[in-house]
Amino acid sequence: MKSTVTAAVVALFLGIGARAQTHPHESMPGGQMAYQPIEMRGPQDIPANLSGVQEPEHPDQKTGSSPPVPDLLEAARTAPAESLEDFEAAALKNNPTLKQAEASARLSAGLARQAGLWPNPSIGYQGEQIRGGSFGGGEHGGFVEQNILLGGKLGLRRNVFREQQKEDEMGRQEQELNVRGAVQLQFYAALAQLRIVEVQRRLLHIAADAATTAHQLANVGQADAPDVLQAEVEAEQAKLEFVRAQREYIQSFAQLAGVAGEPHMPLALVKGDLDHPPVIDTDRYLEDLLQNSPSLKRAQQEAVRTGAELARDKREAIPDLTVRAGVEQNRERLEPSARAVGVQSFATAGIQIPIFNRNQGNVEAAKAQVERGQAEIARIRIQLMQAAQPLLQQYLISRLEEERYRTELLPRAQRAYELYLGKYRSMAAAYPEVIVSQRTLFQLENSYARTLGQLWTSAVQLQNYFLADGISAPSASGNRSTQINLPTAGASE
Repeated sequence: MKSTVTAAVVALFLGIGARAQTHPHESMPGGQMAYQPIEMRGPQDIPANLSGVQEPEHPDQKTGSSPPVPDLLEAARTAPAESLEDFEAAALKNNPTLKQAEASARLSAGLARQAGLWPNPSIGYQGEQIRGGSFGGGEHGGFVEQNILLGGKLGLRRNVFREQQKEDEMGRQEQELNVRGAVQLQFYAALAQLRIVEVQRRLLHIAADAATTAHQLANVGQADAPDVLQAEVEAEQAKLEFVRAQREYIQSFAQLAGVAGEPHMPLALVKGDLDHPPVIDTDRYLEDLLQNSPSLKRAQQEAVRTGAELARDKREAIPDLTVRAGVEQNRERLEPSARAVGVQSFATAGIQIPIFNRNQGNVEAAKAQVERGQAEIARIRIQLMQAAQPLLQQYLISRLEEERYRTELLPRAQRAYELYLGKYRSMAAAYPEVIVSQRTLFQLENSYARTLGQLWTSAVQLQNYFLADGISAPSASGNRSTQINLPTAGASE
């Protein structure tokens, strides 16, 4: 009878062991491991209610229950999977910060056009020596007046806003890189979290199988109450971790959809290559950063704009010429003929004398702005280099961890599990050793997925020159007033 029970238990273990090996890895040359694409499945086949009693010695004793596992991604698995390209296309179309950056560039273009317009001429009536009665007479006519800007001030004013337009164009490109970086960060965070969901699902299968096995062993007298209760505790913990992993994926997807400009996008799975992150040349990265950083280029263009403002303010001291000309009818009578004088013309010209106001205060302020812009370039250089160091070190750490997991830890854990499973099938090892080795393997896969996510995060930030904020409003440059060079009288320059 005992041999029959033993044979049944061994057969049961062999079946459980075969089911536990749900995600085998294929070996690659050099001891590396090739991971199969994740096939997301639901927890429908995970036992929800364990059969049997918890304490064979006390059948009426029941501690807790076995609630089912919620499948939070059921609807997502039925929807088409979304790729990185899908989210980038949506972001470039819908992200409001890109529309703001484009509007800023158009605003500066409009200001450049307005600043270069000539002042409007004035026309009017002019009357002098107007007298009534029998004498008559008086001078009545019209005039045209024009303010002529001297010293090339008009072109210099226009040039300021043209340089501002260039700065805003750089800002638009900078914001596009910001949005792409944010999409990539959130996408690979979601992709890594999706792999963690799959690992936790497989761990849940192991825990559920172990709990079911403990109940079956208790039914044949090969396990006692503590074994059953401990197996159920591990199964419940696995359920919690599985639900947590699903919730974290839902959160990552929601953040990704928000950056893409579609916050109400239905939940779906993401598809992409998580196992091949970009390679960064860390030895030459700082040189590339200081040459190609959009933030630094924009600061340099801002310095060009402030230089244009200084050139404009220096020229503003040159006065403008105001000319007036007209024609009038002079009705004054000439003696002795008593005939009216008739048509006559007049002209005036005037210019201000720059004695008190030579725009000296604005020139001093513009010089201070130029100095500030040069200091800002130096500050951004230092800021970029300081920001690069921790990211470079984190990238190198994550790269090392990824390589060790892939080539050292995971192959060894996989091999240990296979050896324990082989020994167990030949009755040379206990089944708990098989369970422990497989749980260790899956926990390493969990850590490996998190390491890949961190590696992608560092690589994307480095590739995008630290630009990965797709929600904050882009910064505007220079003068944003739409009240310059107004066509009406008394308009401010």
